[in-house]
Amino acid sequence: MYRSRAVVLGAGIVGAACARELAHAGFETLVVDRAGPAGATSAHGEGNVLVSDKGPGPELELAVLSRRLWPGTLEEIGQRHPERAGAAEWIPKGGIVVATSDAGAEALMSFADEQRAAGVRAERLGSGALLAAEPHLTPAHTAAVHYPDDAQVQPTGAAAALLADALDAGAELRTGCEVTGAVVRDGRLTGVRHRDGVLGGDLFVNAAGPWAGRLGTLLGAPVHVEPRRGDVLVTAPLPPTVFHKVYDADYVGAVGSSAEDLQTSAVVESTRAGTVLIGSSRRRVGFDARLRPEALSAVARKALRLFPSLAGVPVMRAYGGFRPYVPDHLPVIGADPRLPGLWHATGHEGAGIGLSVGTGRLLAELVTGREPSLDPAPFRVDRPAVTDRVEEERA
Repeated sequence: MYRSRAVVLGAGIVGAACARELAHAGFETLVVDRAGPAGATSAHGEGNVLVSDKGPGPELELAVLSRRLWPGTLEEIGQRHPERAGAAEWIPKGGIVVATSDAGAEALMSFADEQRAAGVRAERLGSGALLAAEPHLTPAHTAAVHYPDDAQVQPTGAAAALLADALDAGAELRTGCEVTGAVVRDGRLTGVRHRDGVLGGDLFVNAAGPWAGRLGTLLGAPVHVEPRRGDVLVTAPLPPTVFHKVYDADYVGAVGSSAEDLQTSAVVESTRAGTVLIGSSRRRVGFDARLRPEALSAVARKALRLFPSLAGVPVMRAYGGFRPYVPDHLPVIGADPRLPGLWHATGHEGAGIGLSVGTGRLLAELVTGREPSLDPAPFRVDRPAVTDRVEEERA
């Protein structure tokens, strides 16, 4: 009996989530990566599963869907392989957003009101409740909002769990396989070329993250997805110090900015191992992988405004990664109308870890013709931010 063959191009967490959904839907699924699973963007994030940083609109709807799916997905995996679900380190710790100025407090309260109207749980914290929740936080705060539904995973562990579950469902993985071009017959994508030959299929999913723009160009259907660099500091293990994901009210503005220059805000959270992750930065520098001291210093300064007690804590290491940036700050999910057979699942920027399972579910629903869990139109490929500029550059 013939089964449709799906080829997922990219073995990061978004590709793994798509592969898992397609394999469980009955597709003969092949996952292809030029290097190895979760070795690039997925390995260089903080593991955020957030609703707190998204205003009302389609991305928030995708975040809410993903937040609803994550626990059940890991429970399903854990019933078969408890160690895999455990490696994902699901921690529904909640998030706290803190303002340290009067203007910041006003903006934070307004933003939280809008989110509550959209169904997000956002609870204002008085000073006493805030310091009880985070006793090491600066007393120089002007407002705070608690988001009980924010959570965290260990990114590579979560990606590995999703991918392994896809493999258990019959998917195959091919690593060290770099796509070099497309095979198009009668206007339809029927295969991708690589160094050793051609991989054929009925549908192909561009899940290459920050490299999705380059891959789309190789396949003849370019999309405006660019790398946006982010850096994170990691402290030495500490006694319990930070109990939620805590970030300053500037974070939402930095996420939504399209500026090319450095954008920073304080994002502070602990891991199960006791280390504290300190972010975040955003800058568009192409694929320049150098760590920049000025970016790390700016991140550290803002973190110390929230947690002054971190001033004497050793930093073990710093790491950075590239996130898939789209000018309108929305993921790209769906079929490419210019090239039948090609689908996209990319453009999540710094939210890909959290949005991965919702993206995989939505993509599989669109591929199979099932009723989608949410309106897919805002994520369509043929919207101006994704294709207009690249088509103008080709002209």
